[in-house]
Amino acid sequence: MKRKKPTIHDVAAKAGVGLGTVSRVLNDHPAVRPETRARVLRAMEELGYAPNPHARRIAGGRSYTVSVLLPFVATEFYRRLVEGIEGVLLEQRYDLALFPILSLARLKRYLENTTLAYLTDGLILASYDLTERFEEGRLPTERPVVLVDAQNPRYDSVYLDNRLGGRLAGAYLARFPGPIFAIAVEEEPDRAFRRTVFAERMAGFQEALKEAGRPFSPDRLYITRHSQEGGRLALRHFLEKASPPLNVFAGADQVALGVLEEAVRLGLTPGRDVRVLGFDGHPFAEEAGLSTIAQPVEAMGARAAQLLLERMRGYQGPPREVRFEPVLVERASTGTPPAALYVP
Repeated sequence: MKRKKPTIHDVAAKAGVGLGTVSRVLNDHPAVRPETRARVLRAMEELGYAPNPHARRIAGGRSYTVSVLLPFVATEFYRRLVEGIEGVLLEQRYDLALFPILSLARLKRYLENTTLAYLTDGLILASYDLTERFEEGRLPTERPVVLVDAQNPRYDSVYLDNRLGGRLAGAYLARFPGPIFAIAVEEEPDRAFRRTVFAERMAGFQEALKEAGRPFSPDRLYITRHSQEGGRLALRHFLEKASPPLNVFAGADQVALGVLEEAVRLGLTPGRDVRVLGFDGHPFAEEAGLSTIAQPVEAMGARAAQLLLERMRGYQGPPREVRFEPVLVERASTGTPPAALYVP
């Protein structure tokens, strides 16, 4: 005999509440006390109750879906960012719709106010601030919008202090003897895809070196694409200018990984002949023994989702800024720094 699907009446009876309370929980109404909400959600889980999303849309005039507009999906950074966003939204029974920009042609589609990305209950815009492409600097939607990995004074913004991360990197490598080199990630030539995070990292890096009495020469900077191959090419370039030991700051972990691989291939010892410091704190950095400036990507995504939910529940306050700070994580790729600061 086929088991009958549990209904909203079953949930109400098991949780010991009225139908209206269950409905308010399903619609994420702020008037429900946390302990009551938890009891209703527990009853749903125990019964295996799954609300009909179409019925919810009809009853509440909502899509129960949040759009995430992001540059790419197949990178470690955006995988982690989406994981943080999704973890919060799933708890509130919201679906996630990803809209990767990928190219200028696709971007033009997202500039139309009829695109599906603007028709969901809210929008999270990752990395690229597209507001300057619209009149008065506002996106073509009345739905709540939150920026993550970007800043805009008109919207709630969640971002990392990349300049501080660069300063941490510079102050750390200044403690080691030997020449200091840096690898900058090439910025996109098209203004629509331009980001400032890598430039901010390098600016902070050079500031810290100058303060430590080790000014940075432009000929020690190598600009390359965001790839391991770029890191391999950079190390070869640096070895033409100086003999080991070298100290290398790479603006991204993926590039730093290429430096490590090339050092090993050339018979050099990471942490002694070539000291390598990355930026991002991706999981593969730990596996590779890569020292890095780590950013809390999942936490940034989760905070962006929380801000958006608050807006969707009716928060009307002024735009908020949430600033995250990176941290230095030391591993084998940089060895052990001297007890005292290096004096050139």
